[in-house]
Amino acid sequence: MTPLAATVEGLATDVRLPDGDGPFPTVLLRTPYDRARHRDEARGWARRGFAAVVQDVRGRFGSPGEWRPYRDEAADGAATARWIRSRPWSDGRLVATGASYGAHCALVLALDAPDDARPDAVLAAVPALGAAETAREPSGVERLFTRAGWWAAHGDRPDSDDTALTRALTADPGLLTHLPLTDLPRRLGRDLPSWPGLWRHRDRGRLVARAAHAVVPLLAVGGHHDHFTDDTVDLWHAWGGPSARLLLGPWGHGLTGAPGPGAGPAHRLALGELYVNWARRALTGRLAPGHHGALALGDADLWLPARSRTAPLTLRPRPVHGTVFTADPDRPARSDDLTVPAGDPPDRCLLATEPLPRPLDLLGPARVRLRATADTPSADWAARLVALDPAGTAERLAVGVVRRAEPVGRKTAFTVELGRLARRLRQGTRLRLEIAGHHFPAHARNPHTGADPMTADRLLASRRTVDPAGVALTLHVLTSPPTPTEPAEEILR
Repeated sequence: MTPLAATVEGLATDVRLPDGDGPFPTVLLRTPYDRARHRDEARGWARRGFAAVVQDVRGRFGSPGEWRPYRDEAADGAATARWIRSRPWSDGRLVATGASYGAHCALVLALDAPDDARPDAVLAAVPALGAAETAREPSGVERLFTRAGWWAAHGDRPDSDDTALTRALTADPGLLTHLPLTDLPRRLGRDLPSWPGLWRHRDRGRLVARAAHAVVPLLAVGGHHDHFTDDTVDLWHAWGGPSARLLLGPWGHGLTGAPGPGAGPAHRLALGELYVNWARRALTGRLAPGHHGALALGDADLWLPARSRTAPLTLRPRPVHGTVFTADPDRPARSDDLTVPAGDPPDRCLLATEPLPRPLDLLGPARVRLRATADTPSADWAARLVALDPAGTAERLAVGVVRRAEPVGRKTAFTVELGRLARRLRQGTRLRLEIAGHHFPAHARNPHTGADPMTADRLLASRRTVDPAGVALTLHVLTSPPTPTEPAEEILR
């Protein structure tokens, strides 16, 4: 294998060629996280007959210029694709690949680049679709903790400091409670001029809308415990190319390197080999048309076809306490603690189901329908679903947050989407549903004044009332015993 170094439009680029004379198909990976971290990955592609091109995006690590997240990747990626196709070692065929922000780079090349720069296939793992998608929930509620961590580590700097937020929180545990939140860079002790502007992005859905016009094959890979699960599935559903494949395992953002609850031996896939085999089939037109894929069923140690049939199941959890509670942003319900405080007044409404009379296979979206009242003009409603096994151990299953602006005191009905579940619940499991006014620090606190949570400098407590007769939890369950499949069969068919 031959390693080469190059600059493309001034961007630092590493090339690793397979042994032999070539020309070769090429895999392009563009990253803001240091191309040196991908040397083993590049060697793996080269050993399997692909030229591997890994590039630092503009303004990061070896690449000069201004680092402007999500703004320059289509143009820089197109210039790199044209450069690759002009090389004597390239046979013209190109796979764009990447994870997280790297998946964004691959997708905009496939969806926004002119025809002569478009890749022949795209592999997007745990895709960060854009600034708005990463910063906010679909409901508009701000994802505070993950964005503070990412911007502290990577924002407005040419390198990374992955522990920046952890160290800052050690020094000041109340760091994320200081107002206004746009003042966070000063408390971190460094310049972050792009931080306030991040929260002005509200244009969710652009890449998913563009995906309908895609003309190349897609492999979308995600984790059921990843922040971007719904975006991964939406991308796959919308993809208009000749084939679209979906792989969802019981993993976090690091995929098989970050197994979550419910992961078993059958879920320890060799993703690298699967990616290579898919790329070969994609480039030679050997993928069947249409949308196919495999979903892991957590706690069952098996995989199911992505098109498995399900039906809605509606449960009516009974109130335990707190149908009237106070959402106090000075004492918010915590996202990082499953303990329910016993204080008075209660800080959440707590409901629970009876123990399940039989095992239940959940597969698909979950949602909560509420009828409730707030005594402030703006209110967030956070719904957290927790599984309590027969021994009483608590495990978070899903969370959703919506923001409502209603006349003070008006009872209103609305739905909180909880995301997707793929999990077997054992007989005897009880489901606990918590309804709160905050989910902090994962999400910014609503100040309840109607002010923007990122610029607010004043907080109010909000009295809430939940009508227990209006609470309905809807899950999707398999309509028949699960039909196992092999992930490779679904991805490579």
